[in-house]
Amino acid sequence: MASGLYSRHLNNRKLYYGRQIALSLILVLFAVISLFPIVYMVAWSFGPNIEAASSSYSIFPKIWTLDSYKAFVDFNQYSWRWIINSLVVAVFTVAGNVVFAGLAGYAFAKINFKGRNVLFFMVLVAMMIPYQVTQVPLYILFAAKFKMTNTYMALIMPGLCTSYNIFLAKQFFAGIPTALIESAKIEGCGQLRTYISIILPLSKTIFAVMAINTFLSSWNNFFWPFLVTSMDKMYTIQVGLKTFKFANGTLLSPMMAGACISAVPMFILFFSLQKYFLEGVTVGAVKG
Repeated sequence: MASGLYSRHLNNRKLYYGRQIALSLILVLFAVISLFPIVYMVAWSFGPNIEAASSSYSIFPKIWTLDSYKAFVDFNQYSWRWIINSLVVAVFTVAGNVVFAGLAGYAFAKINFKGRNVLFFMVLVAMMIPYQVTQVPLYILFAAKFKMTNTYMALIMPGLCTSYNIFLAKQFFAGIPTALIESAKIEGCGQLRTYISIILPLSKTIFAVMAINTFLSSWNNFFWPFLVTSMDKMYTIQVGLKTFKFANGTLLSPMMAGACISAVPMFILFFSLQKYFLEGVTVGAVKG
């Protein structure tokens, strides 16, 4: 029936071309909506400070200049350190998730131990809890109990191993044939040796997906670093950019310049791992 309906549309050229034009317009509209914030950010990163801080904004600046990038650097003595802080937090968070979430996912997928299903159910429950709900108890823990505000540990530890990455790793490792692991055991390999020698070489795709998702999440995180940092030198780039906002105006161009600079590592990471990321889109999908 569906093929017959498509054939009638194909025979009716006006209806066919009208449908294609309508679909094209919808796709163009979505593309414009998606790209507009990026175009606006890049355009205003070349705008002058005075015009950007005025009450009336335009889509594009009337005067184009590189002064906003210099203004971003000169605005605060720690401007470059904000980017370094974000890199430190993101790199350690990615490393922690690749190591710990990978090991946990492998254990859930391939090792039979008492309470495995209960623990994995708890991981699934943790995935369902909104991120914002956990911020208050985490803040009490790190600020009131551990006295760890304005430290890298406070910025890194809450995201060191996420339930989502454990779930992702478990789904991927479940698809690896158990026969490979059994063969390794016959050759005398223990669980850790099997994981390092057999599983890791087969898992570049899932680790690339985990690295990209974790890096983007950590790099773009604002709320948690905003809670646990009060010193300029410990700000991440996302928290640092808020200092360009004042009560009566905004230094829009330097803020957009900082946003453009902060976007560079994300583009580099994504395009360098794009091959693995695209391969990992269907990780955990049900095969028919």
